[in-house]
Amino acid sequence: MKKSVKGVLDFIITLHPIKAVVLGYISYVLLGWILLCLPVTQSGSGANAIDNLFISASAVSTTGLVTVSISDKYTLLGEIVILALIQLGGIGYMTFGSFIILSRQKKISEARTDIGSVVFSLPQSFRIYKFVKSVIFFTVLIEAAGAAILYMLLRQAGQTNVLWSSIFHSVSAFCTAGFSLYNNSLESFAGNFWFNLTISTLSYLGAIGFIVLVDVWRRVTGRIQRITLTSKIILHATFWVSLAGTVIFFLFEPSVKLLPLEDRLIVSFFQAMTSMTTVGFNTVGISQISRATLLLLIMLMVIGASPSGTGGGLKSTTFSVLFGITKSTLKGENRVYFWGRPVPRQRVRLAVTTFCFYVSFLLLGIYFLTLTENFKDFKFESILFEAASALGTVGLSTGITPQLSSLGKIIIVSLMYIGRVGPLTFGMSLFLRPKTKYDEADNDVAI
Repeated sequence: MKKSVKGVLDFIITLHPIKAVVLGYISYVLLGWILLCLPVTQSGSGANAIDNLFISASAVSTTGLVTVSISDKYTLLGEIVILALIQLGGIGYMTFGSFIILSRQKKISEARTDIGSVVFSLPQSFRIYKFVKSVIFFTVLIEAAGAAILYMLLRQAGQTNVLWSSIFHSVSAFCTAGFSLYNNSLESFAGNFWFNLTISTLSYLGAIGFIVLVDVWRRVTGRIQRITLTSKIILHATFWVSLAGTVIFFLFEPSVKLLPLEDRLIVSFFQAMTSMTTVGFNTVGISQISRATLLLLIMLMVIGASPSGTGGGLKSTTFSVLFGITKSTLKGENRVYFWGRPVPRQRVRLAVTTFCFYVSFLLLGIYFLTLTENFKDFKFESILFEAASALGTVGLSTGITPQLSSLGKIIIVSLMYIGRVGPLTFGMSLFLRPKTKYDEADNDVAI
């Protein structure tokens, strides 16, 4: 017995950090699955094993796609388990454990440091042991503030079970999970400006990532003279993509044209925000919007949030580097520059590789879904949207999720898992290469 335990421990210690991340998230999903299958977490007739696995994977991946109603199928304890999985998935693998070690004045082991570097994808100027403490600090601060504000807004709106609902939705928003205790997501709050603003602020703070939060904090407190190139790219990309998405949705989506101007603007902004940050809440029925807008939301979901944040997608930095490659090629330049600062060639190659893996997994997911759901009355755009939402860990759906076949649900679970781990990380776990040291650390960009 002792030899077996020792063998397992030796295996874990010697495991490559990338494989440790891949296996670590699987362990979270399986643990959540077991807990959600217990009678004490089930309400009424409960959910079957596949649906419980689906909900667990969706929570850990902070996606928000659901095959059953959270409030109808699970008890309060079940909802707490789901929220815990969202929190663990949102702030990253091993973060809590590393924080506990640091709080006891102990150093993080080299193995944990390597795993943390894979999970957070940090520029070289960041130190993982300091970064972990900052992650916990900002998470507690932002989620507590969000819950307090939502508590007041939900009370004012006459909702029931206000305390738990405010905590649940604050954590879900900051972790860009999109899980809601309301069966129509947030459609009841479509015209509530302050509620939309609060959820959007929480989602953006989670989506822009802890790199930006730490960077801005260090700049404000005078510890650094300027924010990193990564943060600058993230902030610019987030602003311009969100603005473009809002304007296009506002001008061309037919289902909101009859709304009052203010409500139309709020809805347009919220749906562009929820797609890009990959939070996945919706204030309008996704099944009611036009094909053109579905394509718009798919593009926003693919671009996604930012590295070292709680969101998914291709990542804003990867998208920006790809844009930079195109720009530099047209200008006849051999390097990718942002504000006169060159991006390391290795990071450019990683961006291209990430894009290739992302598109490959997305196409494979769509292909297999068209096979498994061949006899169902699903439109192709609905399948495309579902696959993009799953891989981007977004959680928006045209309504087909509960109707998927068992194999279809497993495919979506796989896409959500790959999206949370990261297509590049998952791909590298299959084709591991020796570690590469990066130069030009000051200009490093997280991908």
